[in-house]
Amino acid sequence: MSALAWPESLEGTPAVAVIERAIAHQRLSHSLLITGDEYETLVAVAQSIADRLLYPPHAPTTPRFAPDDHPDCFSLRPAGKMRQIKAGKSADDPGTMREFIRKMAVSASSGDHKVGIVHEADRMNVATANVFLKTLEEPPANTTLLVLTTRPYALLPTIRSRCLNFRFPSAEVGFLPDGWRAWIEDYREWLGRLSAGVSDRKAAADAVFAAYGLTARFGLILDNATSEAWKAQKGNLPADLDDDERIAIETGLANGLRLKLFAGIEHATRDFALERISTGDESYRRAFTAAVEKLEHAVGLLRVNLNAQAALESFMLASLRLWAARK
Repeated sequence: MSALAWPESLEGTPAVAVIERAIAHQRLSHSLLITGDEYETLVAVAQSIADRLLYPPHAPTTPRFAPDDHPDCFSLRPAGKMRQIKAGKSADDPGTMREFIRKMAVSASSGDHKVGIVHEADRMNVATANVFLKTLEEPPANTTLLVLTTRPYALLPTIRSRCLNFRFPSAEVGFLPDGWRAWIEDYREWLGRLSAGVSDRKAAADAVFAAYGLTARFGLILDNATSEAWKAQKGNLPADLDDDERIAIETGLANGLRLKLFAGIEHATRDFALERISTGDESYRRAFTAAVEKLEHAVGLLRVNLNAQAALESFMLASLRLWAARK
């Protein structure tokens, strides 16, 4: 059987070529930091790397398992409602960094190589990161560690410095859940009405009601998109995952989707402003800069598990003031 395919949009890219060449010459770094904006892309890249390491061309022909099912491939994921990667009290503490390291230290059972994948590595606390750092400094023989995160600068600098860093763009052309294109169009229209001026109380009330309407629709779109994405993914998860791991994966999926939607709002805001900044009106530039700051603040609140609709509501009300007062 042939090697697991790379994401289609990454085939033949310089990063993929470097990795394939290093694997072919058995010179791949023992630890790779795999980053990007689209977490699903990072997982697909890690799976492709693991597949090539576990089934090198010179190895005897054997039944080919998916990396998640291979006895020499180990994954560590955030667990629990807080979605943390815990250090663990001992090497027998399941689902912890210490257990993961113990598994990585054991000799390969079916080949010459072992692969460890740390999912959402930014969910490590300082204690966990320090436990992991020791393994990065003195890795077990014949192992490769793949560290996945969309937030590399949330990691300790010492961890980043000990990994070979690869950043991958999204494998998807765009993200358009049902109703999202219409939502973006209505959002841009709302910005247009605000920037034209809110001249009386009726116009102000209409703008506020429209903001709340957009916020409510956003929640429905996010819920439906999350439900559909989870239906598609849960059938592909390893059978031995416990409830905490499943909850963590589902929560991570929801977080990833809402961040994509907020990124779409930022792009729409930018495009709206750039069309008008090009006319020489500097007030649009100031409003846009302030709006992006508010949006970044809202996204920051999402990372501490604030409800997505509450974060959007805060941004929309701030936007109402910024754009309406632009002049």
